Amino acid sequence: MAPRSLQELLDELLTSLETGPCISATRHFAAQPPRWAPFPSSLDPRLIDALKGRGIHQLYSHQHRAFELAEKGHHLVVVTPTASGKTLCFNLPTLQSLLQQTDARVLYLFPTKALAQDQLAELEELARALPDLRMFTYDGDTPQDARRAVRARANLVLTNPDMLHSGILPHHTKWVNLFQNLRYVVIDELHAYRGVFGSHLANVLRRLGRICRHYGSTPQFIMASATIANPRELAERLTGESVEEIAESGAPTGDKLFLCYNPPVINPELGIRAPYLGEAARLAMRFLREKIATIVFGQSRLAVEVLLTTIKKGVEDRVGDSGIVRGYRGGYLPTRRREVERGLRSGEVRGVVSTNALELGVDIGHLDLAVLAGYPGTIASLWQQAGRAGRRSGESAAIFVATSAPLDQFMVTHPDYLFGTPPERALINPENPFILVNHLKCAAFELPFADGETFGGLAIDQHLAQLESEGLLHHAGDRWHWTSETYPADHISLRTVTSDNFVVIDTTAHDANQVKRRQIVAEVDWKSAFAMIYPKAIYLVEGEPFEVQDLRYREDEEKVAYVKRVAVDYFTDAISAKGVWTLRRLADQTSPGLVAEHGEVLVAEKVVGFKKIKFGTLENVGSGEVELPQQEIQTTSAWLAIDPALLARISSSREELVDGLRALGYLLHHLAPIFLLCDIRDLGSWLGDQTPAGQGGVATHQSARARLLEADQFNPTIYLYDSAPGGIGLAEGLFQALPSLLARGLETLQVCPCRWGCPSCVGPVNEVGRRAKAIATTLLRHLT
Repeated sequence: MAPRSLQELLDELLTSLETGPCISATRHFAAQPPRWAPFPSSLDPRLIDALKGRGIHQLYSHQHRAFELAEKGHHLVVVTPTASGKTLCFNLPTLQSLLQQTDARVLYLFPTKALAQDQLAELEELARALPDLRMFTYDGDTPQDARRAVRARANLVLTNPDMLHSGILPHHTKWVNLFQNLRYVVIDELHAYRGVFGSHLANVLRRLGRICRHYGSTPQFIMASATIANPRELAERLTGESVEEIAESGAPTGDKLFLCYNPPVINPELGIRAPYLGEAARLAMRFLREKIATIVFGQSRLAVEVLLTTIKKGVEDRVGDSGIVRGYRGGYLPTRRREVERGLRSGEVRGVVSTNALELGVDIGHLDLAVLAGYPGTIASLWQQAGRAGRRSGESAAIFVATSAPLDQFMVTHPDYLFGTPPERALINPENPFILVNHLKCAAFELPFADGETFGGLAIDQHLAQLESEGLLHHAGDRWHWTSETYPADHISLRTVTSDNFVVIDTTAHDANQVKRRQIVAEVDWKSAFAMIYPKAIYLVEGEPFEVQDLRYREDEEKVAYVKRVAVDYFTDAISAKGVWTLRRLADQTSPGLVAEHGEVLVAEKVVGFKKIKFGTLENVGSGEVELPQQEIQTTSAWLAIDPALLARISSSREELVDGLRALGYLLHHLAPIFLLCDIRDLGSWLGDQTPAGQGGVATHQSARARLLEADQFNPTIYLYDSAPGGIGLAEGLFQALPSLLARGLETLQVCPCRWGCPSCVGPVNEVGRRAKAIATTLLRHLT
């Protein structure tokens, strides 16, 4: 029997009695024709021949405009959809400059190594017919002997911000040719530089600017971004330059259908819906069995592994081969990720289950369907992920499968908001003191600071004096010199607070001759390690289970998790304890019944145990305890303390009040991203009290509840804090948006059809108690 087409399967989904009622909205996006422009008259004839050799006989209108602006010396950012040919917008001006000025140099920055490798292949194709272009990637995988050759010979270097920060800027004297003649700096995937990573990059670019001025060059920036609300503002904040924006795409688009799928309610009394991971897997299997190339996005590494295990099993039953479906996420070794990318391009791999690692523009060939298991956290990510299916022609579809969380339920029941809201602003805060001071150390190591010198327009003498008092700088004449023996860039990671990664080693691996040989199977970053590779955890690699035997994390040890291959029918999920303590109050607002404050807090977290969850049914089948160190960050928070007199009027039972407040915290945390236009993972929430830092330890939800019930003074406090160390401005935004957030909370509770609370409003009733929804509603009526 011939496989059915995408359109036939979509029609069946919409009309079937089983799935039709679950589809809450559909949107059809009609195909768009291309808008063409001729090659610019000043474009080098050799480049024109190279383009024609690749079948390109004219440009899209936005590519032509980008070349014009670059030629006039403008810094620019190109913001067009996935697969619209953004790369030519920067490849044409840069290759033109290398052809016409033999000593010119160009630097390309990509957020990941995979993207740099991808782009090198693209450039090499184009440059085959061009003379003397010496293009090389320079990253952590570049062998030592090859590094010397790149420094000496390359006129186009492709790297990532991490390598620029720790491997190029500190060694600028070895890169004199690059810095003296740097003509262009290209930054691709600009939208990836938000939050902490973007704040770091802005400071790395300030350091780059200092070194370029020292060597007498003033490079021009060309940037490319997926759709976000403020590409020009972000580009200007990152580079410190004024930037032109190109937002109109001339590229064609294929026909696309977007469906919203809300899993069926299986327990109306408790408002519980069918598990979204199971529903997303079932939908994906329908299409994969008919040989439709499909990508499934999971919102966490664990979600990806659970989806992959289920889908592989389902596809294998029919086809006998589960290798047509692969996994892709952070933590897999580079060789495994490259293998999956190649398989997708060649068509050997039909389906891939990925985290947002594949949102970025890695070339994975042509896919027809994207299934989004859970709301990705932002509208911008939603369109990035949906855009992974469908290229410039032909039909494609995207299906958003909602979880039970309030944010997902809001999106799936308000399709006009989902489809009509512009993407979020990308926020960065380069002045975050934790980040800024670290880069001042690196900058002083690279070149001494002069008295009165600014850094990104900021006066920094006070910071420099502080570093001198710590013994890191020495002030001599009118210069600040680095005096420490340490190498600062080595100790600063651009993506996380600490730079140590754990390697995961399989102690049961065998080589071809069946000799036991320890083998590295994955890498885990420090921040995720304690929640993923604690002793007795089941760690999944492409659906294959390994049990963690031992985790080495002490300062004097190499960071390693030893694992063994096991056959189990469950996975594990960490249980953590937390505490939030006030450090400094910065602002407050008082309204009847409520004192809201904004300030600095200490957040401590610790993994104390885990749950065992059965594959397929997702039921809880056991638990265990874990002894691991506490992790602490200082950050910013908004917190709400409700007047004890109001609480006493609402209920005389502390238990009911604590349940109601916890329900309110859950609701506000899940709705806040709508106002802040951020990812829910950028915020944390906690129901604690007003204990100052240094008193009291971390607690699980249960023990924190007991602590509040037994306290002499009853002053429960809801904290909503910025997850990034030092904060990136979210808590402040939340503090200002509080009246609107409380009003939206009340509206959500009033329209939710459940009786006592469900995952779509205040949380599951079996977690928050039967009175929680009523108490939270009464509280909000008094506060709004």
